Amino acid sequence: MPEERDPSPGAAGPARSLSRRSVLGGAAAVTGAAAMSAAAAAPAAAQPAPSAAAHLLSALPAVHDIKKRSRLVDYEVVELAALMRARVVTAVQVTKAYLDRIDRFNGPFETYGDNGLYNAFVRIDRDGALAQAAAADARFAKARHSHEDLPPLLGIPFGIKDSIAVKGLEAKDGSHAFDGNAALRDATVVHRLREAGAVILGHTVASAFSGSITGTFAGNAWNKAYVPGGSSQGSGVAPVARLAAAAIGEETGGSIMMPSAANGASGIKPSLGTTSVAGLMPLSPGYDVLGPIARSVRDASLILSVILGPDPADDPLTLSAPDPYPAMPLSARKGRRPLAGTTIGIPQSDWMRTSGGIRTGTAPQDTYDADHLAAFTRLVQQLTSLGATVKEFPGLDVTVPANDPYFSSSDVLATVDGSPVSPSSAVLSPNRYEIRYWDAVKDFAATRPADQAAALLAQYGRKAPGETEPSFESASRFAGQVPAAARVEGERRRRTLQANYQAALDAAGVDFMLVFSLGARIGLRSGGGFPVYRAYYQLPNALAWPMVSFPVGYDSTVGLPIAAQFWGPRFSEPQIVQAAIDYQEHFPQYHNAAPPDPDTTAATVAPRMLRSAEPATPPELSNDPLVAEEALR
Repeated sequence: MPEERDPSPGAAGPARSLSRRSVLGGAAAVTGAAAMSAAAAAPAAAQPAPSAAAHLLSALPAVHDIKKRSRLVDYEVVELAALMRARVVTAVQVTKAYLDRIDRFNGPFETYGDNGLYNAFVRIDRDGALAQAAAADARFAKARHSHEDLPPLLGIPFGIKDSIAVKGLEAKDGSHAFDGNAALRDATVVHRLREAGAVILGHTVASAFSGSITGTFAGNAWNKAYVPGGSSQGSGVAPVARLAAAAIGEETGGSIMMPSAANGASGIKPSLGTTSVAGLMPLSPGYDVLGPIARSVRDASLILSVILGPDPADDPLTLSAPDPYPAMPLSARKGRRPLAGTTIGIPQSDWMRTSGGIRTGTAPQDTYDADHLAAFTRLVQQLTSLGATVKEFPGLDVTVPANDPYFSSSDVLATVDGSPVSPSSAVLSPNRYEIRYWDAVKDFAATRPADQAAALLAQYGRKAPGETEPSFESASRFAGQVPAAARVEGERRRRTLQANYQAALDAAGVDFMLVFSLGARIGLRSGGGFPVYRAYYQLPNALAWPMVSFPVGYDSTVGLPIAAQFWGPRFSEPQIVQAAIDYQEHFPQYHNAAPPDPDTTAATVAPRMLRSAEPATPPELSNDPLVAEEALR
């Protein structure tokens, strides 16, 4: 079927300004449900409230202001929302356009390996998506007479990471070891998307057990021979490759930011507690967050506005966020200098890791390749032209023990079974224990064939001193026997790290920070990985602070994207997102660019594998904080 072409002409809604909300994070707390929670998440009340919904709808662009794009799939979410409301296009047309591209460019489903094409979606619900789109069109038609207030994402097609519950679909977290893990209910975030009218296309592929920040199951949106970033790799690829209008990713340590950066997407990693993780197959409660990945930051902000909010029954950590949450920005501010009065800091001790190890004592920008350094220099000039003060400042050197008593500390707070308990393990291991992290997997494994059960044991078991084989019992026993005093001390140290980093910003008069998560052209899927990347990419997760990633250029040799990230104090999303929206309003050429379509002659069907087909993940590239942080000690 030929791809839908759009008949219409894009753009900016009314300007608005916000005050910053910077709230220091508290101690880690138990979140989510058990490891199999994708099977039984109980959705919370829909968000947003009616007054908030009116705010979201008021920010949609007028149809006559929307710039005509060459293909229907090139329109941003906010533009599609406006065009559907004007009945210029229909939800069914939009959904079919994305399904057509999935048919042509995704390759075979249920493949945790290289399927020859993008492999962004690991499974889709075609009939369900078309039914949802048809229902959306019926609501649009009815509203012309009833004047019903329609939800903001009505008819917009989404992909959902493979570790998040979508009712009626299996969630496998990147491995056939979870075959049969069918969701009985939607995760809270998916439920809120449905309440806002979204069309759920299906699951986007994840790294195996969400364990790698590089990823090889999917092909990069710009060149499928290159890594896509992980672990939310399919969610990073799908919006940019025009296989979905937007997607939901999950991050424990880099898993939204890295695929956003690698594919040139616009993604938001929220502060801990901003969005509910109920219905997520957890990795590390107290770090895990769900957030949007789209083509523009204003699209991602609209989506975050819909999915954030309290979920007291299923995720108590959401009670730590401001309520009501400060309104997320949805349009650029007026004028040529919208960033006037904003101070953006470049932390000089945010060390990068290269093939030679962590480059302590070397300014991050001194490790960038020529293309990344040119993009970085240009970005600083662009931000300055918009009125921002951009300056280098020390940041917080977490290699100094007095600065960081928690994240990469080698201190031993206790021993269990002869194994040391680090400060971060003292927090995260009990969190896992209290949600039945291992027991839930063990219960599921008991219902599966022997080969599946063995694969799960190999992934989740732990070999205690004196034992010959890993076991769920040893893993659970270790986490359950961390002394309460060690846990309290670990939580105190986490708060100290947060306070120390906030003090570093305050001392320099910095509102938020600018970093490059990736400092050189990424590698090939055949073992290339990330040649230069932030050594402490998990630090924002340990701090519970938010980040936003957005493209700022392209590599001169292969044409892969170059991306920047803003990050700041907990619950500073409105400020860092507003700055990114302002930037994209004045420099739209980066996020509006579209990759070439891949060659479709190489689609293959990989064999079903219970263990990962990805190369073994080095500990320093793990999304698991207890693995990655150990590599820093």
